[in-house]
Amino acid sequence: MILILFLSILINMSLGSVILPAHVWKQLWQGQNLETGVQQILIYRLAKLLTALLTGASLAVSGLIMQSIFRNPIVGPYVLGTSAAGGLGVAVLILGSAIGGFSSVGSFSIALAAATGSVISLLGIILLYQKLKSPVNLLIAGLMLGIFSGALINILSFFTQADALQKFVFWSMGNLGNQSWNHILLMGTINISIIGISLFFIKDLNGLLLGENYAKSMGINVYRTNLILIIISGILVGIITAFVGPVAFIGLAVPHIARLYFKTHLHQVLIPAAIIIGGILLVVCDTIAQVPGSSLSLPINSITALFGAPLVTYLILKKA
Repeated sequence: MILILFLSILINMSLGSVILPAHVWKQLWQGQNLETGVQQILIYRLAKLLTALLTGASLAVSGLIMQSIFRNPIVGPYVLGTSAAGGLGVAVLILGSAIGGFSSVGSFSIALAAATGSVISLLGIILLYQKLKSPVNLLIAGLMLGIFSGALINILSFFTQADALQKFVFWSMGNLGNQSWNHILLMGTINISIIGISLFFIKDLNGLLLGENYAKSMGINVYRTNLILIIISGILVGIITAFVGPVAFIGLAVPHIARLYFKTHLHQVLIPAAIIIGGILLVVCDTIAQVPGSSLSLPINSITALFGAPLVTYLILKKA
């Protein structure tokens, strides 16, 4: 897996609107000076690559945690409505600004609006869980939150102008590029720290797979553990949504791929595997989305679904 990750990184850095020849990597390896244009291309692609790796790893771990908490294979990282609420925050900013006559909205403002929506929804989910004390009821509440956010977005879209609506639609497709190094540093610091914290709950996640009664017999405080894991998953999704937008399918597909490939349900294997596979899958999808040799760039959301759905279907059929 690590070898495949390295190869996917090398291919991703080489391909794009400008295909870099092999001698560029030879010059780089030997420490020779590169042309200014080549340096700019490599810097841009490196930033995009790091964003893809962070996004893939974060969504994969978040999806794995959600599937373990709810013991449901079709649950993804967006099931609690955190991403939908982040989208609502962006819709209020972009579409609301257009309705109010303000046309200029910066990328940092969009990230802040998405983060605000995600944080508010996460706080709401925490309060609901304290009231409901049931993962199943919380799952239903999260789905209702997503539907409610979608309805408000549709209402705002109905009253807004075409150019603002187009900007929101482009954001909703996900975008790994155009991230500043400060954004990447902030995103990486938070999400890598949160993923590191999740490693301390490997035993708890293994116990939850066998049911709440078994977990309690192991001495696990199920209510507190679920609450912490929900917060971990919500932060991972919220940060990714804020900077990258909603990226579909990765969080749902990668845990299945990890289980099928390594033939285990133990999280001491699945979490590292999900991190690597999530990075590989999103880097490969980003390479395809760039349409090598062309200036065309396809929506990353579409590529993740087109590439991931047949792959998971094939693995399931092969296992059967």
